[in-house]
Amino acid sequence: MTSALPPQAASSAILERDGKFLLIRRKNPPAADLYAYPGGRAEPGETPDETAVREFFEETGIAVRDPVLFATYDLKGKDEESPRFLLSVFRVFSDDRHEAVAADDATDAGWFTPAEIRRLPSPKSVRECAERLAEEIALKIAGRPGG
Repeated sequence: MTSALPPQAASSAILERDGKFLLIRRKNPPAADLYAYPGGRAEPGETPDETAVREFFEETGIAVRDPVLFATYDLKGKDEESPRFLLSVFRVFSDDRHEAVAADDATDAGWFTPAEIRRLPSPKSVRECAERLAEEIALKIAGRPGG
């Protein structure tokens, strides 16, 4: 059974450094205690990419730029009372090398390889994106001369 509530727009953002992805541990439902990419619900009048950039900064303290849509998910609620989210996942980039500071909806933040992410309590969408992006990065590196 799916949610009877109208879907809510949400966005998250993937930042990769040296083969690792920044994840935060969620403090609040619907994904409390799960590791996920920084993100959250859109504010009125906000575009999905604006949501991703804002939420990333709020939850990590890292300013990101150049969001590129990477994946979309229709995350249905467990029942009619649960919210349904239309999630836009963006790949983002950052000029700074600051470490993330867990804030807002985050209780912890860390950098993880796809293999480590597979062992963490995380939504299926997080694992799928990590695997897909790691594969894309590896193919891009392999395609370079001497890479």
